[in-house]
Amino acid sequence: MSTAGSSEKATGYLVRRAVHGALLTALKDTRVVVLLGARQVGKSTLTRYVADRDVPMSLVSLDDTTVRAAVVDDPAGFLAEAGRPLLIDEAQRAPDLLFEIKDIVDLDREPGRFLLTGSANILTAPKLREALTGRAEYLTLWPFSQSELNGCRTNFVDRLLARDIPVVENAPVGRSAFVDVVVAGGYPEARLRPPARRRRWYRDYIDSLVERDLRDIADAKRLDVVPRLLRLIAVRAANLFVPSNVAGELQIDAETVVSYTKLLETIFVVKRIQAWRPGIGSREIQHEKIYIVDSGLMAYLLGADEERIARDDQITGKILENFVAMEVLRLSETSEAEPRQYHYRQHKGRYEVDVVLETLAGKIAGIEVKAAATVKPDDYSGLVKLRDARGPDFVAGVVLYAGASTKPLGDRLWAMPLSGLWVD
Repeated sequence: MSTAGSSEKATGYLVRRAVHGALLTALKDTRVVVLLGARQVGKSTLTRYVADRDVPMSLVSLDDTTVRAAVVDDPAGFLAEAGRPLLIDEAQRAPDLLFEIKDIVDLDREPGRFLLTGSANILTAPKLREALTGRAEYLTLWPFSQSELNGCRTNFVDRLLARDIPVVENAPVGRSAFVDVVVAGGYPEARLRPPARRRRWYRDYIDSLVERDLRDIADAKRLDVVPRLLRLIAVRAANLFVPSNVAGELQIDAETVVSYTKLLETIFVVKRIQAWRPGIGSREIQHEKIYIVDSGLMAYLLGADEERIARDDQITGKILENFVAMEVLRLSETSEAEPRQYHYRQHKGRYEVDVVLETLAGKIAGIEVKAAATVKPDDYSGLVKLRDARGPDFVAGVVLYAGASTKPLGDRLWAMPLSGLWVD
């Protein structure tokens, strides 16, 4: 297993990102390719590697104040002088540029003309979405997954949906098997730092999100509440999200909580996951679960280090479930099956499944997360309920736990060490 920072200490692009292949494929048949993701997840590193090694491109960074001023003042003139293909970093900082790009690619339909990156989901702006509709493909880069850091050649989500459960033996046992991994998180820069310096990095990172990214995309008057909102979301992470409860603690209205939470999702810091139900329409009215995208950031927001995560039961299960759900999200987006991700809750919480994956063909797989080194029948009762209800459409269910080896639990059910997520 790679330790924090071991794969990314040297300068250059050493950790192969799972989205790399999809990015190259998109450039071959799509006029505009947009790579989105939070600040400091490696978008510039990946796209500059592509521009240097795979598809030679000119480069423009709109983080450069002088360049941005020139682009904003005369986007058409700027693009007329720029070379092709063209990589534009942080494109959301000059949104009018996208309308000029639209005009260019409508005249020149050759694929791979523009590669854009953005640390805010520019799809959320209706006018911008309309400008590139049918002309662009959007990909997301998340913080490092453990699969990427460990150089996995296979994708656990595809294996699960193929009922090819990784056979793990002699894995580390107990909470020490995962606390270091969870606290290190996946932001490349944060992983290079010792714990005390990492906490300082997260503090400055949150300040930057508020002062730069959110102010770039929103006309919000109470951005001072965002750090507190983030901490409250961390406390509620991996649980049902009820905005009215959060609003009471922040002394603001629920509508503002919903609006600001959507902004945090727009800049890829939090993620909401819908509830799964047999009837497709009913999913829209069920409570969502909410997650912090990166477990290292979540640990900082909770004020928890490795020792506390290992001993404090109020934090351990929550942060581990959050970690697994977001690892699965990363794997799902780069899997061949491309399933949708949900959570499952029935009979007022009597039966729950932490992660439910559903393919386009309606096949279902489930994942439960337990911080214990043993697995009891109650730990997978939700998976049993889901399996029995869905019959042959239920492919497989796995309980991820802190034990030593993969074990069968019954018909289409297994217990598997957490490290099964990132082993070949």
